[in-house]
Parts: sequence; structure tokens; C-alpha cells
Amino acid sequence: MSVESSAKAKLFHWNAVPREQVTPQLSRQLVSGERLMVAQVSLVKGCVIPAHEHIHEQITHVVAGHLRLTVGTDAPETFDLRGGDILHIPPNVRHAGEAMEDCTVFDFFSPPREDWLNGTDSYLRPTK
Repeated sequence: MSVESSAKAKLFHWNAVPREQVTPQLSRQLVSGERLMVAQVSLVKGCVIPAHEHIHEQITHVVAGHLRLTVGTDAPETFDLRGGDILHIPPNVRHAGEAMEDCTVFDFFSPPREDWLNGTDSYLRPTK
């Protein structure tokens, strides 16, 4: 038995999705649905993602470049991700990153990151 939905499919073209320049070294484009969000993130070599955690399940797919992620607190693991590598980060697990080369990364989050959508992700933004 199938259940029909009144929801409609929506097509996005990455070239038309607004790019947010979060810091001089990090920019991103976001597409969000009701329960899933995808972000294309561009990082310049040397960009540091400060340690943080969130309730969202995360899958990170490095398309190009070299991204080093450190995951966990008690016995942290370091992952060197390069083009084609994918890492799953469970909810509420502390993690941090550094772009070892210029990187293009797709991050998938469930549920969508409200702080990214409304710009309250202070851990990423430089203090003024």
C-alpha cells in the first residue's frame, strides 16, 4: 500500500543557490528539506573548524582536497579525508576540522541545522 503525499518535488541548480561567505576561508551553499539538509562547503587551506557538537546526524563527503577531522573526546580519532572519502558522525559527538588543502565538501545533516539556516552558528563566525 502506498501513501500519496501532497508535497511537491523542487529542483535546485547549485549555480543558483546563494553562497554565504561565513569567514574569509569558509563559504557554503545550503539546500534544506523538512528532515534533511545538504551543504556544499568550500574551505581554503588552513581553515580551522573549531571543536563543536550538535544533535544532528552528519555525513561528510569530501569531493576534492584534504580535510582532517578529529572526532570524539575521551579517545579522539583523527581522519584524513580526501576526494571520494565519506565519514559518518553520529549526533552529539564532538568534532573539529582543518583544511590541509583547499577543499570542496558536501555535508548532509538530519534534521537540518537550524543554526546554519538562521546564521546563529557562532562557533564558525569570527568575533568582532
